Amino acid sequence: MIASHLIAYLFTELNHDQVQRIDKYLYHMRLSDETLQEVSLRFRREMEKGLGAETNPTASVKMLPTFVRSTPDGTEEGDFLALDLGGTNFRVLRVKVSDNGSQKVEMENQIYAIPEDLMRGSGVQLFDHIAECLANFLDKLRIKDKKLPLGFTFSFPCQQTKLDESILVTWTKGFKSSGVEGKDVVSLIRKAIRKRGDFDIDIVAVVNDTVGTMMTCGYDDHNCEVGLIVGTGTNACYMEEMRHIDLVEGDEGRMCINMEWGAFGDDGVLNDIRTEFDRDIDMGSLNPGKQLFEKMISGMYMGELVRLVMVKMAKEELLFGGRLTSASGCSLNIREKEGLQKAHEILTKLGLDPSHEDCIATHRICQIVSTRSANLCAATLAAILRRIKENKGVDRLRSTVGVDGSVYKKHPHFARRLHKTVRRLLPDCDIRFVRSEDGSGKGAAMVTAVAYRLAAQHKARQKTLDPLNLSYEQLLEVKKRMRIEMEQGLGKETHDSATVKMLPTYVCSTPDGTEKGDFLALDLGGTNFRVLLVRVRNGMRRGVEMHNKIYTIPQEIMQGTGEELFDHIVHCISDFLEYMGMKGVSLPLGFTFSFPCHQNSLDQGILLKWTKGFNASGCEGEDVVGLLKDAIHRREEFDLDVVAVVNDTVGTMMTCGYEDPYCEVGLIVGTGSNACYMEEMKNVELVEGDEGRMCINMEWGAFGDSGCLDDFRTEFDVAVDELSLNAGKQRFEKMISGMYLGEIVRNILIDFTKRGLLFRGRISERLKTRGIFETKFLSQIESDCLALLQVRSILQHLGLESTCDDSIIVKEVCTVVARRAAQLCGAGMAAVVDKIRENRKLNFLKVTVGVDGTLYKLHPHFSSIMHETVKQLSPKCEVTFLQSEDGSGKGAALITAVACRIREAGQR
Repeated sequence: MIASHLIAYLFTELNHDQVQRIDKYLYHMRLSDETLQEVSLRFRREMEKGLGAETNPTASVKMLPTFVRSTPDGTEEGDFLALDLGGTNFRVLRVKVSDNGSQKVEMENQIYAIPEDLMRGSGVQLFDHIAECLANFLDKLRIKDKKLPLGFTFSFPCQQTKLDESILVTWTKGFKSSGVEGKDVVSLIRKAIRKRGDFDIDIVAVVNDTVGTMMTCGYDDHNCEVGLIVGTGTNACYMEEMRHIDLVEGDEGRMCINMEWGAFGDDGVLNDIRTEFDRDIDMGSLNPGKQLFEKMISGMYMGELVRLVMVKMAKEELLFGGRLTSASGCSLNIREKEGLQKAHEILTKLGLDPSHEDCIATHRICQIVSTRSANLCAATLAAILRRIKENKGVDRLRSTVGVDGSVYKKHPHFARRLHKTVRRLLPDCDIRFVRSEDGSGKGAAMVTAVAYRLAAQHKARQKTLDPLNLSYEQLLEVKKRMRIEMEQGLGKETHDSATVKMLPTYVCSTPDGTEKGDFLALDLGGTNFRVLLVRVRNGMRRGVEMHNKIYTIPQEIMQGTGEELFDHIVHCISDFLEYMGMKGVSLPLGFTFSFPCHQNSLDQGILLKWTKGFNASGCEGEDVVGLLKDAIHRREEFDLDVVAVVNDTVGTMMTCGYEDPYCEVGLIVGTGSNACYMEEMKNVELVEGDEGRMCINMEWGAFGDSGCLDDFRTEFDVAVDELSLNAGKQRFEKMISGMYLGEIVRNILIDFTKRGLLFRGRISERLKTRGIFETKFLSQIESDCLALLQVRSILQHLGLESTCDDSIIVKEVCTVVARRAAQLCGAGMAAVVDKIRENRKLNFLKVTVGVDGTLYKLHPHFSSIMHETVKQLSPKCEVTFLQSEDGSGKGAALITAVACRIREAGQR
């Protein structure tokens, strides 16, 4: 047959009439953009089939996982070996990769022949020969004593189950070694090396030549995520999102897919664009019905396509005056590029007597065949790039395709036509094409180098993150220490020195369902505060109805005098009563005051210290209920019965207690963290009386301030604490609450980046800014439905150019930090519920915890991890967690309602 080289070397000055005649004759080979878009769409469907677990067995495009999970990032370094086996000769390479400021690759290689008798002999003999050649190469370089990592390019159809295991499906390219098909070729090499015993190597990866091409180009261009070969045969590979690969477990990160796209059309989806010449080539091939796409575009078949067209046209007397010779079917390799004169020589050697018009026509046939090849290749490549664009969720894709193969490299127009068509089919993408130099061997070494880099970096990161991964025994120890601190806070003699203060709240009962009446509630804990009317009904119409208005507190009032602050609060209460049409009505009021207070009774709260930006003078050390009452009397418009002052944790418990009578614990895990629970009065030594129970506001955020958690705190906890506004205080809170988790993550990311384990060692200025990594990012990053797209978006917002690997690492850091927070919180809660059980001398306790806070509510995994930890650490307790809705204000009203119920019962 006429070799494909002929297509490349014919002259371009064509006779117009002759061109029209050929174009009409080969009309079906000329594909419009509309047809190419349709081919692209069909290929996309075939990709989906190949990726699906159920559809893969019948898919023609097999989409084989390669277990190559990352492309080079430029920081790879080391000394590697590579084996490149794909024909009668094979190569052994030594590849040195260095990253001392500038990327550098040095290669030495040796080509070894494989005798024909070994290609068709036993597999044992073949792999013994390969091992012998390896030994010879190592001897020559005097490195036989080194155990170097090796990457193996094995360009035969294989099924991979992991990076260093590849099962040969079938021999091709003239090989027929027995006992190899169905076996792992890596095991066979290892066995041959062990049998020799004179050297050892670490076989890390086995890849095919397409993957090698992508990895070689990826070292020089980090946007390279597609490999393409168009030579004697053709194939492509690309980096696919793990979540779309049903054939492999796991849904994070990416993996290179070896498409085996030459089989596209084997199921008939290209029948409408295949011509009679394509069908003739297929029927005469060694594998009829197989690799139909490859037979339309690759170098092995293009020359034969041209020959078949010429034969038919000659038979129809459209070429060579209708004369055919026996030489018309011979093969001829053409190496020069001369024009019509050379064409005349080629055709004459074939025994033809070509006219000038025959030479022009032959050139045009070559041009149409090669253009169709380039266009079909572009259509399928466009499908891959479109998929990558959708996977990334970007408006405009910037990507690079690494290319190898004799047709792409040697044909004078193929590459240009391919590029032009891809760009026409994908106007919203910026695609760069990079030619691979020495793709296969260097690529195998690069896969190995990347695998080594990833393993080393993973080991270094795990060493840093290990202290954040708490064992069951460690969590039990945290629970035990929390219990000790609780006892100290409750004790009269130890209370002053205790860090967990265990403050009495004088709330001595939870709702029992008989509460009723109208109550006012104030909820003050930030720059906005709420006034609420809460109507509590019992009996058949049992329930809570609420009305509220939000008011702002201007900065100047927050920083002014106490009189101004409480006058403003009373003015807002007056406005609310007027708004509700209740001016002049005197109602019981509950006051949620979320600042540190010391209580001596339910309706008294001594402000210890302003926080959250408040600094009103004349308030610290004073009873806030008294300050509120004074302001009400100054206004002389209405009177209110301030029954209770509570913090938000107690309010949460009371709100949930109204819904669930088993609720005796309150927990908040939001910006800050705290807990409260119903303690036996006999254990509350700061308050007189032994009968009944009282709610204890634990102020557990200060757990660890005594140093009892120092062995659990990491360097990152210490850094966050030292730069906080209250260094040395609230250490437990700084390990578990929303205000600090993002900052812990940021410190870890900076550490990783400085050590070259993340973002290629480049820190953005924004990442250096304290507080820039918000805790809400942890919730967003760990949302399963968003995969890694959300991570990339957040990192871009922080000025960080991240790879898919970077996103996985950031997600892992967020997961570890949030998991530890949830486990520590669970350990603290386990101490609380076990204390309640032991207080009551029960073998088994059923209790409900009312919970509020953004971290608990919004983080996708925090609550479930915390629940599981409590279950593990307190197996004798059945703990239900009830999420509070509108805890603070409603809770204050319910505390007031309970106090009024008890007061009325006492008056009877």
